[in-house]
Amino acid sequence: MSSWFVRVTEYRDRMVELNQEITWVPENVKDGQFGKWVQNARDWSVSRNRYWGSPIPVWRSDDPEYPRVDVYGSLAELERDFGRLPVNADGETDLHRPFIDELTRPNPDDPTGRSTMKRIEDVFDVWFDSGSMPFAQVHYPFENEEWFDSHSPADFIVEYIGQTRGWFYVMHALSTPLFDRPAFSNVISHGIVLGSDGQKMSKSLRNYPNVNEVFDRDGADAMRWFLMSSSVIRGGNLIVTEEGIRESVRQFLLPLWSTYYFFTLYSKGYEATWRTDSADVLDRYLLARTRQLVDDVAADLEALDSPLATAKLRDFADVLTNWYVRRSRDRFWEGSDRDAFDTLYTVLETVTRVAAPLAPLVTEEVWQGLTGGRSVHLTDWPDAQAFPADDALVDAMDRVRDIASSGLALRKATGNRVRLPLASITVVSADPAGLVPFQGILRDELNVKDVTFAELTEESLGDYGVTRKLTVNARAAGPRIGKQVQQVIPASKKGDWTAAGDNVIVGGIELLPGEFSLELTVADDTSAIAFVGDGGFVLLDTATTPELEAEGLARDVIRAVQQARKTADLDVSDRIRLALGVDPVAEAAVETHRDLIMSETLTTHLEVDLATEAAADAVAVGSGSAVTVQVQRHE
Repeated sequence: MSSWFVRVTEYRDRMVELNQEITWVPENVKDGQFGKWVQNARDWSVSRNRYWGSPIPVWRSDDPEYPRVDVYGSLAELERDFGRLPVNADGETDLHRPFIDELTRPNPDDPTGRSTMKRIEDVFDVWFDSGSMPFAQVHYPFENEEWFDSHSPADFIVEYIGQTRGWFYVMHALSTPLFDRPAFSNVISHGIVLGSDGQKMSKSLRNYPNVNEVFDRDGADAMRWFLMSSSVIRGGNLIVTEEGIRESVRQFLLPLWSTYYFFTLYSKGYEATWRTDSADVLDRYLLARTRQLVDDVAADLEALDSPLATAKLRDFADVLTNWYVRRSRDRFWEGSDRDAFDTLYTVLETVTRVAAPLAPLVTEEVWQGLTGGRSVHLTDWPDAQAFPADDALVDAMDRVRDIASSGLALRKATGNRVRLPLASITVVSADPAGLVPFQGILRDELNVKDVTFAELTEESLGDYGVTRKLTVNARAAGPRIGKQVQQVIPASKKGDWTAAGDNVIVGGIELLPGEFSLELTVADDTSAIAFVGDGGFVLLDTATTPELEAEGLARDVIRAVQQARKTADLDVSDRIRLALGVDPVAEAAVETHRDLIMSETLTTHLEVDLATEAAADAVAVGSGSAVTVQVQRHE
């Protein structure tokens, strides 16, 4: 069966050249899957022997003795040669079969007048229609010529990786000879979205979460964030699970909403102002971090890298909720710190604009609630220059956060709850002077009485009685280094190793992360140690005293009272009358720290009764004590 072809091989080299002008995500597709397909492109068979489809506008003589082929490019040309246009039963112009096939005329090259020009029966391959989409959608070249010339190439398109041989290719194959330019400038060629069983999504198998249930339970933004933050954007395959979608809520949507709720809860009656001039160190840190966020997310989105953009927003949400808001809670509690309210308002308003392309519905709700404006999607992208630049502060505070995280991890590992104050922590760092201004923050964050800084030297580990034990992971290292694993194991036991960045050199052989583990031990069994990001380490003194235990118990009581306030549905500003039932140990601690308990819980009257036996509703506090809690709003 004969076929009609587009002679792609004549301009294939030009297609290869124009492909270099396209930004591909993932980048390897340009010279990989798509580039190689273009380099080896063959002539394209564009005809199909079918009834339905776009008729090929070619008329041919039905007498081979008088051959003639006419190709038509417009309705005007058809009407000129045939005297009319094809029309359907309703009298409407219709270019489809059978109406188009009714147009015939005598062959002008046949002097006998017996042969007839008839349209060939073939229709176009549907991929020809797809490739014509950029110009056909606006009826170019018959209309909208200026519009098309200013909108081609398209700024952005997206489809799955298989379209490198489909839609992406046919648009490129037509745009090159017609316009000598690419059909598109930027393209995401994403991976395949798979069902929860790892197989291709199938309606018959129903191997994917019910979309309506996901929308009702988690929201449409959760599904969008799940997709936009995943490796599928970079060409990898993605298994869709309900757990993955819910993780999207936990990563960003819930922290954003919780912070917005916190702001609205404490700012009642206060009209916040958009400003960035606070002198408070936490405010300045958050504002400088916001400046970085605006620039970084803009760069990621310009590079079509939504996974990186979502990661930046996720990390920022952690800073916002688990550091800034938590560390600043007392400032909001007091209700009179304008810097705190204005800073949080400014940052929330800005973050919603930054996140709007990735979580359009939640950010719309938050932004409208903050500003009363029409829509976040009608606003401009934030101006990073409106925020203060302070990279030194950001770096220092991030180091403080790292130290705090290590200290809290040590508390957990040694079984010392956060409300139990400890005597001290020692921070050994390459730049201790840069951390000194944040001594108070670390003291409060880690609930220790003293924070000591020391400069990191080669002798630091020995000075603090710290030894390091290296263990080789033979199962992980073996496949890479082979028989050499038998050389590194005894070398590690002898201590014949040195650190080399993230790697180690053991007996002259380099091991990579995951192929070894480092265990720190301290001579003093009342200390716990952990490395921190700058190569230094922290030593936490875990020894307790009766005084520290008593204060820890009092703070447990405060936590129990706050929970009772919440259970009683009291407002955060309500003053209360408080009654505590205590055992003798708890009684001593409560009386010692009576003022602390009353101030932290907004208590106007505190009654402490010694209980002879533990009540059923008693709350565990301290190390084996229990208290009962009764709260009543103070009228």
